[in-house]
Amino acid sequence: MDLFAETGAYLRGHFRLTSGLHSAEYLQCAKVLAVPDYAEQLGSELAAKLKQLTGNARIDIIVSPAMGGIVIGHEVARAYRVPALFAERDSATKQMTLRRGFEIRPGQKAIVVEDVVTTGGSTREVVEMLRNAGAEVVAAGCIIDRSGGTADTGVPRVSLETMHPVTYNPEDCPLCRQGQPVVKPGSRPA
Repeated sequence: MDLFAETGAYLRGHFRLTSGLHSAEYLQCAKVLAVPDYAEQLGSELAAKLKQLTGNARIDIIVSPAMGGIVIGHEVARAYRVPALFAERDSATKQMTLRRGFEIRPGQKAIVVEDVVTTGGSTREVVEMLRNAGAEVVAAGCIIDRSGGTADTGVPRVSLETMHPVTYNPEDCPLCRQGQPVVKPGSRPA
């Protein structure tokens, strides 16, 4: 959290999260990951926690949901010395898919890496996509777990930091009732 404070990546206001929920807090991981030394440090720390979780199991690939997971996924892959792939949301089907020549071979052992988990939805989608392609998803990891540890990603997971921020359904959001403008700072369109 010190890196988030130092880089101005811990924001307060009224935010619409990728999950659709509203919150008075937002973590802009891209600002921290823009500093190469910090990205490498966080990737190394996350890889170490993943290795503890998986008992140093063989890992063939790291796969991240675009956009937020790309940089941290790359840094975790660097620590594992394996390829880093990323999944993108298809504009027509709205499903996570591999493009850009990325391929999954049946039987590959994968870890899914994300920057922030709130509901676990994006990670679950990538896990499902990988399983449908025949990969064995061993674990998932993220820098920040905003769910307080409750998000279900469908696989064992770790995070570097667990938070318990208050989130609101848009129709029950007190910030909306107070007339505070909502901001959508993430990578996915509102």
